[in-house]
Amino acid sequence: MLVDALLPLLRCPVSGRPLAERDGMLVSDDGANAYELRDGVPILLARGHSVFDDDTLERRSADERSLGARLGARLSAMRSRNLAAEHACARLLAELRRQAPEDGSHAAPRRPRVLVIGGRIEGPGLSLLLAEPGVELVESDVALGPRTQIVCDAHDLPFADGSFDAVVAQAVMEHVLDPQRVAAEVHRVLAPDGLVYSDTPFLQQVHEGAYDFTRFTLSGHRRLWRWFDEIEAGVSGGPGMALAWTIGATARTAVGGTRVGRALALLLAAAAGALLTRLDPYLIRRASASDAASATWFLGHRRETPVDDRVIVERYRGAGTPAA
Repeated sequence: MLVDALLPLLRCPVSGRPLAERDGMLVSDDGANAYELRDGVPILLARGHSVFDDDTLERRSADERSLGARLGARLSAMRSRNLAAEHACARLLAELRRQAPEDGSHAAPRRPRVLVIGGRIEGPGLSLLLAEPGVELVESDVALGPRTQIVCDAHDLPFADGSFDAVVAQAVMEHVLDPQRVAAEVHRVLAPDGLVYSDTPFLQQVHEGAYDFTRFTLSGHRRLWRWFDEIEAGVSGGPGMALAWTIGATARTAVGGTRVGRALALLLAAAAGALLTRLDPYLIRRASASDAASATWFLGHRRETPVDDRVIVERYRGAGTPAA
């Protein structure tokens, strides 16, 4: 079972103390906190510290399984086209391979361990990592889903320091209350030369209702990961995708809250997205694309000190860049 393999890495999300399995529960070594296992999946939520509890877990997990949610997700996917995910995951995999011990090492190489935050379903591009036998993926989320291996809140990651070689956070940072705290947790659970791959919205309307908090420009996304050296970053969702989201949101507002109206708005948004996102591979070649992007991505190496804010400001290369 996965929990057996990961038990040495697991920590109580409240106290940070090691966990042990007792009577079908995970209990902190001081006995102060206990966590259930559901079909072998640890439910490591810091009750009293997290906005997620048993009730929200049950509700969100049930919502994920509903026919309406699955259909809505399929239609919503038609207005979204991630132009960078496959490249980003391939680059991440290449970096992991580069860090692996060279042939001739006396120690048997350990498979790189990658934490996926928000991993209840397979994200775009992740098939590259899933198909790689030399990589161990640990998929976490705040809800149970087809791929959830551990339920936890990213504000209090239940792992020991330095447990992972990489962390993937696709479409996550907009849904957390405190992105800086989550970024600090990612930094903590990564090995000294660990990697982070983050993909997050800029110009997108509210999705996931009450659990949608923040948007990032490309520069803002870079600053979020200022405790990392940039390997590569850019636009993952182009201006066409941003316009498709706006059309969908405008239509949804115009038709009101009826079920039929929402369905029509989703269909309109899907149709607009199918057309407009075809423009994005061409539009993102322009310098102004990052200023009008629907989403951006970042890949970086962990560092021990933050990047100077002046460096982040100076790297801006959007439409507002002064002419040479």
